[in-house]
Amino acid sequence: MYPDQNSISAKLFERACQFMPGGNSRIAVYQSPYPIFIAQANGARVTDVDGVERTDFINNQSALVHGHCFGPIVEAVSKQLHLGVSFSGPTQAELELGQYMTGRVNSVERIRFTNSGSEAVMFAVKAARAYTGRYKIAKCEGAYHGSYDFVEISRGSGPATWGPRENPEKVPYTKGTPPEVAENAVVFPYNDVALAEALLTPEAANLAAIIVEPVSNRTGMIPGRRDFFDFLRSFATRHGILLIYDEIISFRVGFGGAQERFPAPDLSTFGKVIGGGFPVGAVGGREEVMEVFDQRKGAPPVPHTGTFNANPVSMVAGLAALTAFDQGQVAALNQRGATIRTEIGKLFSELGMEGQASGTGSLFRIHFRGNELTDHRSAYPTKPQEEGLHRLHRHYTNRGIMVSANCSGNVSTALTDADIDHFLAATRESLIAVREESPALLKKG
Repeated sequence: MYPDQNSISAKLFERACQFMPGGNSRIAVYQSPYPIFIAQANGARVTDVDGVERTDFINNQSALVHGHCFGPIVEAVSKQLHLGVSFSGPTQAELELGQYMTGRVNSVERIRFTNSGSEAVMFAVKAARAYTGRYKIAKCEGAYHGSYDFVEISRGSGPATWGPRENPEKVPYTKGTPPEVAENAVVFPYNDVALAEALLTPEAANLAAIIVEPVSNRTGMIPGRRDFFDFLRSFATRHGILLIYDEIISFRVGFGGAQERFPAPDLSTFGKVIGGGFPVGAVGGREEVMEVFDQRKGAPPVPHTGTFNANPVSMVAGLAALTAFDQGQVAALNQRGATIRTEIGKLFSELGMEGQASGTGSLFRIHFRGNELTDHRSAYPTKPQEEGLHRLHRHYTNRGIMVSANCSGNVSTALTDADIDHFLAATRESLIAVREESPALLKKG
């Protein structure tokens, strides 16, 4: 049972804290009082260092669309390891994944690869600034676009700091962020056309880009509304602003990304599933815009380099993952995601509890609130709700299920119908346990 201070994970964490601040290099994997150390994984199963096996509904934050040790990826990577893992020169593998992505995503005419989604966003922003000659960036309140100052503004805002909805405060995410960063940002609510127009219009002539997620992940796994994206596309076009879709999480929900449902962006950022489990990111879009990276006529407006950019291991793994993730697989995963969200909603009703599962496609997130979820503020948990999620996560952990600490997850092609049944049974048992621990908070009325 977790937690167990005598476990190998607990001991390893204690040791890790002697050498690394916080005991790790990735805040997303931490949980209190200690994170669970992983020993190995295969398919939909993950085994920790104490020998406990769990069914994986995290899939490394949605990166592993085929689960662990997927045969075609293992084969492609194994072959590449004997040919070399990185070179001071381009490879055919880079060309092939790039060509594949431009064929799969209608808005992507040209593409360049990075090592992470954060890097992809950073270079998309740089490209927008170089192309437009402007500096300010607009983003949705609460949205996460990676570790880059200019898109982190208001990432961690809450009731104590976010100010009035009609004019959200620009809240730095990292202590020590220069004030100029906030001054060059515009923050507006997700899915609200009227407020977006009111907040964006005064800054329209200064905006280089509007960056937005088709599915707003960290704010609550909230799907974008068509009218909202129609407005953003029209507004950006009218004012010469570049529209950037952050598809790092949402790409898996459609064969050509979640953007299939919306007007085409000028630029898109990718990561996660396009690397088959290996480090990757990409920025792609209209040829005219992407020319800011082109060095063939001399120093480009945006120099773009990186020792491991487009390394052949990530490229062959990504191509193997994506070619296996065809239209049929996308549809099958989306159906399973829909089943999970629907059944969780039924469980909340059956158990007399306030709550729901948000998301779209193969993505889901559980909330202990029944109101309509449209943006950061409508999905933001109260302290009691946050405690309920913490309890739910722990019950999942002790029933052999891996979900993220905020009780979000995703499905992979490695999962079976029996795995989905196991997950829903564990959800029912876990919700009952949470209801017993916090009855006043969670019962309706």
